[in-house]
This record gives sequence, structure tokens and C-alpha cells, in this order.
Amino acid sequence: MITKIADLHIHSKYSRACSPQLELPKIAAACVRKGIDICATGDYTHPAWLAHIKENLEEIGHAGLFKLRTDSDSSLRVGMTSKDSSYSFGMTGGRVGMTRGGVGEVNDVRFILSTEVACIYRHKDKTRRLHHVILAPNIVAVEKLVGELEKRGKNLRADGRPILGMSSQELLKILLDIDPRFYLIPAHAWTPWFAIFGSKSGYDSIEECFDELSPHVRTIETGLSSDPTMNRRLSQLDDIVLVSNSDAHSLENLGREANCFAFEKESDITYDEIVKIVQTGDRKKFLYTIEFYPEEGMYYVDGHRDCGVSMLPQETKKIKKICPKCKKELTIGVLHRVDDLADRDEKNIPTDKFIPHKYIVPLREIIASVFDVGKASKKVAAEYDNLITALGSEFHILLHCEIAKIQTAASKPNIAIAIANMRAGKVKVLPGFDGQYGTVQAIFEKGYKPAQTRLL
Repeated sequence: MITKIADLHIHSKYSRACSPQLELPKIAAACVRKGIDICATGDYTHPAWLAHIKENLEEIGHAGLFKLRTDSDSSLRVGMTSKDSSYSFGMTGGRVGMTRGGVGEVNDVRFILSTEVACIYRHKDKTRRLHHVILAPNIVAVEKLVGELEKRGKNLRADGRPILGMSSQELLKILLDIDPRFYLIPAHAWTPWFAIFGSKSGYDSIEECFDELSPHVRTIETGLSSDPTMNRRLSQLDDIVLVSNSDAHSLENLGREANCFAFEKESDITYDEIVKIVQTGDRKKFLYTIEFYPEEGMYYVDGHRDCGVSMLPQETKKIKKICPKCKKELTIGVLHRVDDLADRDEKNIPTDKFIPHKYIVPLREIIASVFDVGKASKKVAAEYDNLITALGSEFHILLHCEIAKIQTAASKPNIAIAIANMRAGKVKVLPGFDGQYGTVQAIFEKGYKPAQTRLL
């Protein structure tokens, strides 16, 4: 079997609040260092980004997957500064290869056509704000979708993640009418503001959202603030496949969540096979998801960022969701929302029925914790480069590399200890709330014993 790691949801430089470094050649270089084999293009509804896709990618046969063109112009000879994590690559013997790191070739990275859209609309007497990931089988289908949206007066130039004044159900019907091979996945399903189960504008079930089209929605994205265990507390999701993706807004965040697939042979690595895997959840082919600790997500617990208030659901319920400082309603986090919809405890989840998952802490965060500096510091960049050069991709280091080898290669032994603790779940996290990321703590203390809960 051939195993591949896939990140099916990222953004381009044309999405709001996204890095200008998010261009396909640089994305491919970042994927090599991360260990991502299959990556979303992101943002294909944006005219300028679609032109960039056509200029820089070529389809691999009729597989519905793409790779960088080896005959492209200077867009393939991009040098990157220390601000973009020291990625650099160029043409070598007719192939595009990394000039630093020695971990692979950028034109081995496969791209899948993927975008995220925002559906904002009124439904059942409530304003709904939902984001959806849409996988596309080919450029022709993408162009037809763009044409249909433009025909309806949608502004696709304003943002790589366009706001569509249409319901989720209407969007899905358009996709199926154009090409039934389109695949819609509700994005970051629990985020309060823009998600199918979000506390601010979501629904209580997939059926409530999509009505008679619900059978076409077989997959949801967990998002950074939830993990599979939390989702599996809802028996209504027992037949729904869970995927995890980065929703990256920068090169650094590519692959912070991802999926590991298995294929029998190279020719099986196609768009249709990937969609089949994420649609059916075949456990022989969908090996595991790679997860953020959900406490690190921006909306794990309830709170008010401006007031510096955060609390667990049981505390919030006691004060009737009202902030003790400003007296306004708290932003209800994912943990609380899961509690509201769940119909079983964690101990009653039939774990052997579902796809496994593995937690990671990004390598830069681990290095930053050990050095006690910011993760964007030069010290962190230098040590990251050192480890990638010596040991291989970030995913290999975090998930598979022998701890003894990491200890030999790292400039500080606590880096290896931290990775060992991460693999064992010996991690404490100060949880995120109301748009503020959580913070990993106590990961590199030798002999650290985790409490019953990971929360501080």
C-alpha cells in the first residue's frame, strides 16, 4: 500500500487575511517540507487565482489531480526570504527540486481543485452563515461553476472565499446539476460564526440544513476547535465521515490538520478515489486524521476576548451565558455546543467503528517552547531547517522518526522529549476562546504526568 497525507482545504493570497506568499510554487515547496503529498489549490472561484492555477499546474493524465508545470516561466524559480520560513527552490535537471532541506521534489506534490465559499442567507426565521469546502473534478467543471455563479450576479473577485447570497441547499443543487462529481463538505463544522453546527448561525443537524439533498452530504470537516472524539458524541454523525484540514492562511499553517490515505498502487491516486475515500470512510484506505489538540483552536471554550473572560460550559450555564464583566452574551465555544447536541458520553463511543486520529503539535511550536521564544523567531527557523535537513519532513519527525535520532539531530534534548510527550498525549493546553488561539504548555518537561483533563 502507498500512504499519502492530504490537506484538502487551504487558501490563496486572494483570500482576506491571507499571506501574499500563498502562490502555488511556494505552496508546493512548503508541502515538501511539511510532508504533504496531496494539497488543495484553494480559491478556484477567484478569476485571478484560477488563471494562476492554469498557468502553473497541469493535469496528470485524466486523474483529476494536478502537479506543477515543469515548463513554466519564472514562477517556478521563486526564492523565499526568512520571512516565509526559508523555502527556496529552482529548476534542477528539468525537475523542480528543493535547494534546502533535501526532503523531496516539489513537482511530486499533487494538487486537488478545492475552494471554500460562504453561504449567508435567511432560513427558518434565522440568518445562517455557513462555510463549505467544494472539491471539483476538473477545470471544465470549475469554469462552469464560475459561469453559473457570475450569471447569478455573485461577486467572485472581492475575495478568494466569496460570499454567496444563496442557501447551502441551492448551492449543492447547482453543483450536482453541473457535475455530480463535485463534492461539498461543510467546513470547520463547529465554529460559532460560520459553520453548519455553529452556535451563532448554524443548524442542529445536517438534515435541517440540506433537506432532501442531505444524502449527498456524507462528510464534514471537524475544524481546529473540535476533534473526532467530540464529534462522535453525536450519534447522528455515526454515518458521517470526518476529515481534518488546515484551512491554512499562510505557508506555515499548511498541514496543521490533515488526512492519511492508503492506495494500492500509484495509478489509484485520483480525484475520484479520494472523493470515494472521504465519502465512504473505508478504514482500509482512510488510515487516520492528523489533529490539532482542539484546545488550541480559537473557539474551544466559551468567553469574551475583550474582557479576558473564558470558562468551561458548566460554568457558563451557571451564569446563563452572560459575561460577568460586560454583561453581554458570551461567545459560546465548540465544547459547549457539542455538549448541547450530544446524546452520549465519550465512554460510550463505539471507537472501533470509526477512523482513528493522531494529535500533533506543530514542530515550530515545539521548538519555540523549548527555546522560550516566539515561533516566528530566527532561532526557531534555524532549528526547524536543521531538523528537516537532518531527518526529513515535519510529519515524519512528528509522527514516525525515532526519538533517539531526533535527540541526536536536535540542538537541545528537550525537543526530542517534547515530541515523545506529544506522541504520548502528555500535553497541557491553555484553551482558546472567542477568536484567541489556545497555548500549548508543559510539553517538554521531563517526566510530566498529564492531569485527567488537558485544560489548565
